[in-house]
Amino acid sequence: RLCCCESYGKAHPELVCCNPHHLSRLCELADCPDSVPSSTETGGTNCLAPGGLSDSQVLQEPGDRSHWCVVAYWEEKTRVGRLYSVQEPSLDIFYDLPQGNGFCLGQLNSDNKSQLVQKVRSKIGYGIQLTKEVDGVWVYNRSSYPIFIKSATLDNPDSRTLLVHKVFPGFSIKAFDYEKAYSLQRPNDHEFMQQPWTGFTVQISFVKGWGQCYTRQFISSCPCWLEVIFNNR
Repeated sequence: RLCCCESYGKAHPELVCCNPHHLSRLCELADCPDSVPSSTETGGTNCLAPGGLSDSQVLQEPGDRSHWCVVAYWEEKTRVGRLYSVQEPSLDIFYDLPQGNGFCLGQLNSDNKSQLVQKVRSKIGYGIQLTKEVDGVWVYNRSSYPIFIKSATLDNPDSRTLLVHKVFPGFSIKAFDYEKAYSLQRPNDHEFMQQPWTGFTVQISFVKGWGQCYTRQFISSCPCWLEVIFNNR
């Protein structure tokens, strides 16, 4: 049930809303091996986008603790606009939404002349909705095109690669689990120690995916994508 529903968070859970626009379908994850996924719908990579976590230190600095996450919007390897700090339990991130209230990507000044970036940007539309709930953070795909998500809490903790999961329009997925994130241990091997720990970061791309099954190996090759950094305090 989406937070726009009038019965959302009420004291009468036995009342079930039947408005289809107030509900989303649960995106169930498929079992994939730790090696290269067999499906072209998902891809895996244990490499980080160059510079993709340059602002993650913002949550390690003393200061305002009222926000539960910050959001950065990227076009390929360039961040567009400032970090967006989130205090409300729900946030709409969109490009074009009549009377929309939230993080409007269409209002950001972008100098990117790439035709692919412009094409994907025009398809973001109603975008996504981030909602912080008791069990974690949910992402609802409100757009007309799929989105792709990579999160440390979506995969088996023993896996050496993080799969990129495809979420179709109208589906929701629990993209981040606080309890699971705290329980994850940073790998000790040399390969992982060369990279910053991403347990409290979720990466989301619009329309185009990335990973081993794509020509785009890194999310920094995706035309339009988001970096969501959660407050771990």
